[in-house]
Amino acid sequence: MASAENKQTASPMALMVAEVARTMRIQRGWTQEQLGHELGYSAAAVSAMETCAQPASDAMLVELERVLGNGTTVFETARRFMRMEKYPQQFQDYALLEQAALSLQLFATNVVHGLFQTEAYARALIGGGYPPLSDQRVEELVQLRMERTALFDRDPLPMIEIIIDEAVLRRVIGGEEVMREQLLHLVECARRRNVTLLVLPLDAGKYGEYAAGHGGLSLVETAAHEHLVYLEAQDESLLISDPAKASTYARRYAMIRAQALGPRESLDLIKRLAGVAV
Repeated sequence: MASAENKQTASPMALMVAEVARTMRIQRGWTQEQLGHELGYSAAAVSAMETCAQPASDAMLVELERVLGNGTTVFETARRFMRMEKYPQQFQDYALLEQAALSLQLFATNVVHGLFQTEAYARALIGGGYPPLSDQRVEELVQLRMERTALFDRDPLPMIEIIIDEAVLRRVIGGEEVMREQLLHLVECARRRNVTLLVLPLDAGKYGEYAAGHGGLSLVETAAHEHLVYLEAQDESLLISDPAKASTYARRYAMIRAQALGPRESLDLIKRLAGVAV
């Protein structure tokens, strides 16, 4: 619903879209009603978009690109960044890096990594968190999480390796059926030719060496071949670009990988936990 509060809290990208759309409309000599007719929206909806009382939705941005874009892709670009703005603040910078990464090396310690979550698992996890979120915000975050999985089929294909702590696979989120579906989804993900899935067993530290005690981490190789590290805990995040620090985390990740089960053993374990014959 359009509101004065929205005008005060509109993001910079929403403000930019409003100004560009208004300028382009005026240049064409159109009224708000005429633009609305072309877009398939009411004049009131166009007015709300231009004043940021109700910033442009994803669907409206698609239509703005069609009607006003004129090959500039300005609204399509804005659409991508406005989706990013919907992520929690601490995740926004990493979300852009993730989608453009050449390779990702991930270690998940508490729950299944967001890229590998099913919709039901994500909804149970986000909806059951604290502080509680509104139903609308839960659904928004779930859909954003599902959109991230487009990375698996991007061209060029990114190489993705994930190590999952066995405790994550045994921690039931959302009920037995939700968890079984999640485990089977991991099996399917592991069959992708650009994905390597490993499990760090519960007994990884039984002989006194254990590299995974510092928590989860994400190693990112960018299109420019930079090596970055992303850490997140308790709704706070840290993006590390210092080469020496990134190297330390890369070596730690390598040790965690050395203590993990191999790909076939990992897949067999996940299947057994899902109740599938190996």
